[in-house]
Amino acid sequence: MKVPLLDLKAQYQTIKGECLKVTQDIYDSQHFILGPHVEKLEAEIAEYCSAKYAVGVSSGTDALLLSLMAANIGQGDRVITTPYTFFATAGAISRVGAIPVFVDIAPDTYNISPDGIAVTISKMSHSERNTLKAIIPVHLFGQCADMDAIIRIAKENSLVVIEDAAQAIGAEYKGRRAGSMGDFGCFSFFPSKNLGGFGDGGIVTTQSKDLYDRLMVLRVHGSRPKYYHHYIGGNFRLDAIQAAIVSVKLKYLDDWTRARQENAGKYRSLIDAAGLTSLVSCPVEKENRHIYNQFVFHVPEKRDELKVFLTANEIGCEVYYPVPLHLQACFSFLGHKSGDFPVSENAADHTLALPIYPELTEEQLGYVVSCMRQFFA
Repeated sequence: MKVPLLDLKAQYQTIKGECLKVTQDIYDSQHFILGPHVEKLEAEIAEYCSAKYAVGVSSGTDALLLSLMAANIGQGDRVITTPYTFFATAGAISRVGAIPVFVDIAPDTYNISPDGIAVTISKMSHSERNTLKAIIPVHLFGQCADMDAIIRIAKENSLVVIEDAAQAIGAEYKGRRAGSMGDFGCFSFFPSKNLGGFGDGGIVTTQSKDLYDRLMVLRVHGSRPKYYHHYIGGNFRLDAIQAAIVSVKLKYLDDWTRARQENAGKYRSLIDAAGLTSLVSCPVEKENRHIYNQFVFHVPEKRDELKVFLTANEIGCEVYYPVPLHLQACFSFLGHKSGDFPVSENAADHTLALPIYPELTEEQLGYVVSCMRQFFA
């Protein structure tokens, strides 16, 4: 049996007619960049995320970059974030000339530790503290970070909060939607996401009219009106085809999320029944609504061997992420070494992601766990 890590074709077959119709509408209108389809999606995402405003952009990475620019963060500033995340989080910080300040994760969620943030700030010199401007918590794998504690620390230190919710649209923290709690919420519509387009795309949410206006101007090279430039922005515009496809998919997102959650529950039941509970675990905070963009679990030993075994049995699996950011060559200038962030390093060495997409069958789920039981026998 073959169980791919992701099966976009299975999803597409259920919405093919709607996708073809909206793309044909765009071909007929010849309105390919921004326009009514983007405006429609912006309104829908703002409502879905309980935000007042949303600005469609060219990618999740550009959502982060644009938010940093809108917050006036630049050369020599410092931004706190996690080393256990996709590269774009810290990459965007560096691209505006700022310095990533890494803080280790909490082992129960894989998200940045608020206690670690507080300790890091307390150890900063006066000059370092003066250049600290923001915190970027990442809602990793579809589970929100501890936002109450993070926002409290941010307010105490006059810091901007930029939620990296690229993997977490629809996730909730104590009943509040990802992207509604910080100054900015950054989302990705990369095709593999739980809400993905047919190419690159993203969106930024905010509750602030001032930040919304600034985002809108910076998105189009800092111009308003056209050809009159007040800021140096960039080309961060969302194209109409991506907006239209994401809008089609948004109607089904809650159903797909429930299916992902059900699949996660089935995995846990099957893992328990197979006697593997002590060998694999998937941390979830009870107050969170986890949307399972990925189903990532902790393997205390033989993670790499398990990955090879599952792959040989045609089961898709992936390591997210094999090298934490503080150990990446491009960040060597920060002076970090192995052992500086032990929880992140442990996660990088011992986690593995299994297929979790909504269209998985019970037979496929059973096969995955059966192969895991065979490996650990």
